Amino acid sequence: FLCPSLLSYLIAHSFNPLHFCSDWLINICRRKKELKARTVWLGCPEKCEEKYPKNAIKNQKYNIFTFIPGVLYEQFKFFLNLYFLVVSCSQFVPALKIGYLYTYWAPLGFVLTVTVVREAVDEFRRYKRDKEMNSQLYSKLTNQRIPSDMVFLRTSEKTGSCFIRTDQLDGETDWKLKVAVSCTQRLPALGDLFSINAYVYAQKPQLDIHSFEGTFTREDSDPTVHESLSIENTLWASTVVASGTVIGVVIYTGKETRSVMNTSNPKNKVGLLDLELNQLTKALFLALVALSVVMVTLQGFVGPWYRNLFRFLLLFSYIIPISLRVNLDMGKAAYGWMIMKDDNIPGTVVRTSTIPEELGRLVYLLTDKTGTLTQNEMIFKRLHLGTVSYGTDTMDEIQSHIINSYSQVSHFINYLPLILRFRKSVSSRIHEAVKAIALCHNVTPVYESRAGVSGETEYAEVDQDFSDENRTYQASSPDEVALVQWTESVGLTLVNRDLTSMQLKTPGGHILTYYILQIFPFTSESKRMGIIVRDESSGEITFYMKGADIAMSTIVQYNDWLEEECGNMAREGLRTLVVAKKSLTEEQYQDFESRYNQAKLSIHDRNLKVAAVVESLEREMELLCLTGVEDQLQADVRPTLEMLRNAGIKIWMLTGDKLETATCIAKSSHLVSRTQDVHIFRPVTTRGEAHLELNAFRRKHDCALVVSGDSLEVCLKYYEHEFVELACQCPAVVCCRCSPTQKAHIVKLLQHHTGKRTCAIGDGGNDVSMIQAADCGIGIEGKEGKQASLAADFSITQFKHIGRLLMVHGRNSYKRSAALGQFVMHRGLIISTMQAVFSSVFYFASVPLYQGFLMVGYATIYTMFPVFSLVLDQDVKPEMALLYPELYKDLTKGPDFSEALSF
Repeated sequence: FLCPSLLSYLIAHSFNPLHFCSDWLINICRRKKELKARTVWLGCPEKCEEKYPKNAIKNQKYNIFTFIPGVLYEQFKFFLNLYFLVVSCSQFVPALKIGYLYTYWAPLGFVLTVTVVREAVDEFRRYKRDKEMNSQLYSKLTNQRIPSDMVFLRTSEKTGSCFIRTDQLDGETDWKLKVAVSCTQRLPALGDLFSINAYVYAQKPQLDIHSFEGTFTREDSDPTVHESLSIENTLWASTVVASGTVIGVVIYTGKETRSVMNTSNPKNKVGLLDLELNQLTKALFLALVALSVVMVTLQGFVGPWYRNLFRFLLLFSYIIPISLRVNLDMGKAAYGWMIMKDDNIPGTVVRTSTIPEELGRLVYLLTDKTGTLTQNEMIFKRLHLGTVSYGTDTMDEIQSHIINSYSQVSHFINYLPLILRFRKSVSSRIHEAVKAIALCHNVTPVYESRAGVSGETEYAEVDQDFSDENRTYQASSPDEVALVQWTESVGLTLVNRDLTSMQLKTPGGHILTYYILQIFPFTSESKRMGIIVRDESSGEITFYMKGADIAMSTIVQYNDWLEEECGNMAREGLRTLVVAKKSLTEEQYQDFESRYNQAKLSIHDRNLKVAAVVESLEREMELLCLTGVEDQLQADVRPTLEMLRNAGIKIWMLTGDKLETATCIAKSSHLVSRTQDVHIFRPVTTRGEAHLELNAFRRKHDCALVVSGDSLEVCLKYYEHEFVELACQCPAVVCCRCSPTQKAHIVKLLQHHTGKRTCAIGDGGNDVSMIQAADCGIGIEGKEGKQASLAADFSITQFKHIGRLLMVHGRNSYKRSAALGQFVMHRGLIISTMQAVFSSVFYFASVPLYQGFLMVGYATIYTMFPVFSLVLDQDVKPEMALLYPELYKDLTKGPDFSEALSF
């Protein structure tokens, strides 16, 4: 036997032999597979040298071989259960036996049985959910989640390109343009893909979702075709094809896909209550040892005193009651059942039944934006012309102006150039603004195919009848789609677009054709986009431009009202765009085109020269209007966030979207109040820049912080402690352009530096790492998939449900478990005190007071009614807990469980 002092020392210093041995075995057995580049032959899988991993989503913690060892290890790594095991095993030693074996083994066996069954049920549910997802069949990819990483070979779109939605991968709401490999897109028929002798060389799998290097080679052509591949030729898993049909060759599957590599492995989460219980058990064990030593000392160390010492340890073992584990586990099961049966939060699922009390101890809530706080549905809200403003309730007036304008044009169609010079009335200004919005964009209308049945229906020609019911819009940004949909609602409809022209349909049904001469796409540096078009009927050349107010204010004329109105719209949470135009003569355009083409042929400083030529055109433009678009929030987001703030929970928004978009949503959702200052962290790349920006941020007080992922990475590299300390003092923090791994890293930083409990909530595959890293993960069943919901500890259907989940169920679960733990420990102290008095009366003899079923019944049947009452107890009604969220704040200030230890 170990001497008590050494045993006490090991316990006090958290030495766990099971933990030590398991870590050693894991380090010995772990072998990480080396990732390699691969060559993939089209239609010839037998030629592939690299073996593909199984393409399956896995949220299970164990397999059939590791389940029993894994569950037992997770139980006995805690001192509480390990102590019960040692006590039970001691009864096999005749000199230490003080009662019947079932007195100790029956409770321990019951605890382990309940735990194993509960884990088996949870694991089986995960298995069924994973099997349901992994059994989904894909015959073609159109408007559905891409199942693996692929190289884009062919599409049904004539342009050879398509748009994909990546919000489930990187959190960005902008659609991405993907281009098919030109060699395969030019093939006459789809079946030719399987007859050519070609292969794709792909770099080894890596974390970066924004880069890719590879080549496409066709060997049966003369000469051999070599085509370089980049990120624009790839389709990553978990993205969604917006329209059309795509054909691709799979290059990465399963754990080698970008989405899975950016996802951390699932872990066993332990609640703070269980950790406090484990520490308390160690303290009680020290008290137990001290009491046993006192009894042996008073006995006078007569006879085999060491045997008496261990018998006293066993007699007073009820100070640490094994029924505590049983009662708490049964309570957790009851709390989970109550959550799922609550009619006020329908569809809520408890996927991890061991941590319901965590919902009542949260200090930090880290939330995704796209699909969590917002619906990712843009709605046109405001049009401002400088002297007059139109909102949603006055859109009918705009529609009437458009109808009147084009009815005059259609009536005098032969005199169109003359009519377009009518005086600048409000009607003409509205007409010019709407036409500019309908022309200045990168939106393409798409029509469903109605071709007959053939071998290649998805590649058949589309009968372009411009019918409204078959038309959808695809673009790189939902903002663009919202603007074009609005122009359609007021009477000017985009019906067709290709690389060289676009066509608009007037309210009277006439088709207006505009030739696209130049397009200047939007970039994060320029913050604007432009287009030059020629009117087919009049021959007029017009340069249209739209962009952020910061970029456009120096370009447009007569902008005295612009700054004020942009500020007004921003305070309403609207995303603003300034629209302007400039009429060009034929000579002006020819001069610009000549200089522009010459700049594009430059070998040195091409981008700078091209930008300079474009900027020469961006002067003295006519300001047409200011638009305001709102990203629709989820239902009741504002009151829910307000409730959480009043409960003392600090909210951080982590998103992969742009800084401007994230800031707008933070304001519109009232995550940042209208009167609150916002510090936008300047982009930093060096240690010196980070130091200066941190000093500037330190001088501000009570302001929200907005920081990009790149700047955050630099700050954490050099000033991790300082940055986290400052950020934690902010009432709200917004992190934009965050990768999935960065989101998880931020969660771990808060856990490490603050020691507070964190909760992460999201709806996309890019949120899985964050959800699994947090102490409590909540997933929302999104439109694009259930990855976040499946990987989370709790699943809800709407963000607003988190209020009741935390304020009512989280608070009740923790207070009930705290009271239950105190009662069970108090019950154990009573019987141990009686045992100490009994032994003292009989000259400190190590003889048990009660034996057999009497002791077992005392911890179960005889005292079960107080246990049931505590599990069902509630100090305030749910309505009051929601009305006064400050009640929740009391739980986060200090633990109820450990401050009343019943000594």
